Amino acid sequence: MTLQLPSEIVVERFLPTARAMLATELDEKGWTQQDIADQLGVTQAAVSKYASGSVTVEERFREDARMRQTIERIADGLAAGEMDEYAVLGELLALVREFEDRGPICAVHEEEMPALRGLGCDLCVRGTDTAVLEERAVLSSVRRATRLLADSAVVDAIPNVGMNVGMALPDAEDALDVAAVPGRIHDLRGRVNVPSNPEFGASEHVARTILAASAVDPTRRAALNLVTDEAVLDAARERGVEPLEFDAGYEDRADRLEAAFRERSAVPRVIYHTGAFGIEPITYVFGETADEAAEFAVDLLDAAGA
Repeated sequence: MTLQLPSEIVVERFLPTARAMLATELDEKGWTQQDIADQLGVTQAAVSKYASGSVTVEERFREDARMRQTIERIADGLAAGEMDEYAVLGELLALVREFEDRGPICAVHEEEMPALRGLGCDLCVRGTDTAVLEERAVLSSVRRATRLLADSAVVDAIPNVGMNVGMALPDAEDALDVAAVPGRIHDLRGRVNVPSNPEFGASEHVARTILAASAVDPTRRAALNLVTDEAVLDAARERGVEPLEFDAGYEDRADRLEAAFRERSAVPRVIYHTGAFGIEPITYVFGETADEAAEFAVDLLDAAGA
């Protein structure tokens, strides 16, 4: 695992870029290299390197309009004697905070730490509060589930409309609180294709099914969908799970499911329908987490010989 703090990016990429840009601006305003060096707290030799373009800068920072405007504002303020070091520091820290809020520092950080991709990380802004930790846990679980599904022989169980695996936050209220795979999982030339990293609000049918289940049993926070197969349903029964059949229609489905769960006083780990006109037969497999649901689904498929 590559571990890099955002502060390292600030020191190693943002600061050299800011200094180079500011040195250039002050040079154009007629400052001597020594005056620039004294202002920036570097040597004259360093300023000479900035002026010659021999210092590596981060282009994403230099090309950002906010960066250019901030540097120009600082240079104008220094040249006019209207801005001191305290004010300069405030301008640069404000810019760093902007860049750390889903900005170019985040883009560089994701390149250095690929594990952050798709997490919507905002640790720099919000810190490690409970909401952030819960969101990360849900996204990580869905990512693990997609790896389980991609590594297993589930391709024949993927519906024509695609498969999705989702997981809800605790106390989820709507589909925006459910993480799933944008674009769904598909059969691509006989292989399981996971098109992108999970995101919140990326599912409709799986999300509504999860919300109906978690309204009755808060531990049923995750689910995935498969093609309905009698062998899979039999495998569930062999494991002590009696699948619940429900009507395939989409109208009021979430309400009907919730009512069926309450009537049974439980949410079974497997529910299914046998299809209808224009609606493909679908089975849903539930779990407390997305990877648990995926593990159970893979177990059922293996037992069914799918």
